Amino acid sequence: MAKVAKTAIKKDPKQALEAKNYTKVIKTVRSPKSGAYTFKEGMVHKDKIKDFLAAK
Repeated sequence: MAKVAKTAIKKDPKQALEAKNYTKVIKTVRSPKSGAYTFKEGMVHKDKIKDFLAAK
């Protein structure tokens, strides 16, 4: 069972609704120098996920 988050977001319903519009996106990126994979991650608005993944 997960712990319940006790943050300021619970106190303000407007912030809670806005926070649900963001998603954590993790993208694998291959290094041109070594060929190893690295991970680029970010909190992105749900409407801009495709832009984040398409960017090089």
